[in-house]
Amino acid sequence: MSPSQITLLGAIAGLTIFLGLPIGRMKAVAPKVKAFLNGTAIGILIFLLWDVLTNAWGPADNGLTSHHYVTAVADGVVMLGCAGAGLLGLVYFDRWIARRARRTAPEGPGAAPARPAPAPAVPPSAATRAAQLSMLIAVGIGMHNFGEGLAIGTSAAAGRLSLAIMLVIGFGAHNATEGFGIVAPLAATGQRPPWARLGLLGLIGGGPTFVGTVVGQQVTSPLLAVAFLALAAGSILYVVIELLAVARSSGFKVIITWAIFLGLLLGFVTDAIVTAAGA
Repeated sequence: MSPSQITLLGAIAGLTIFLGLPIGRMKAVAPKVKAFLNGTAIGILIFLLWDVLTNAWGPADNGLTSHHYVTAVADGVVMLGCAGAGLLGLVYFDRWIARRARRTAPEGPGAAPARPAPAPAVPPSAATRAAQLSMLIAVGIGMHNFGEGLAIGTSAAAGRLSLAIMLVIGFGAHNATEGFGIVAPLAATGQRPPWARLGLLGLIGGGPTFVGTVVGQQVTSPLLAVAFLALAAGSILYVVIELLAVARSSGFKVIITWAIFLGLLLGFVTDAIVTAAGA
């Protein structure tokens, strides 16, 4: 597979975020459909987490087997450190977003005056805060997706096309659900942003996957490849935790469970097909 084809796949993986943007703002979408899509993404990402961690830990494991302990320790430290950075970095970023939202949130019912005056459904200040928060979420997702693109590019550059294609599939499925999170603040205030605004948010959130894929293909250092894969693994783990929380709160346990199993099945079947094809 040529570098241009890998780059195209990386772009597709990032731009699937546009699938979730309109679905997230459409009130007519059944909650069960959203729950099923969420569960399928979880299943694919669980498989992907195992696949990425296996490849990221591989060099350290090989170093231990061949008694090259210095190399093994270096690879292991980089792998664990970057996995932790990918996971905890998103945790702290999410906490920062939450604190910012609380600082700018309107006062609750307990602080309301005794005779509150009628207020418009969406005050201009609330609409502005929702738009700002939506943009911040898109930027944070874009930073995360840049790491995903790096993992795709470095995997392809190292000749691990099977892993690269699985990353494209997994990240594509995941990014399709990220649109829900981006438009959530807008939907909460009853806003229906114009398509141009959604397009901008999608490019900010999904475009970095393409850029990361291009950059990642230029990286030939095995240690950097381990670092990028580990960063991706930490990010995947964080997203899985978040999606599981959403799935649990949805109340559709049976649908979610079947969807997760379907996602796992798709991951293994796709990997088997790609491997059998010699990728």
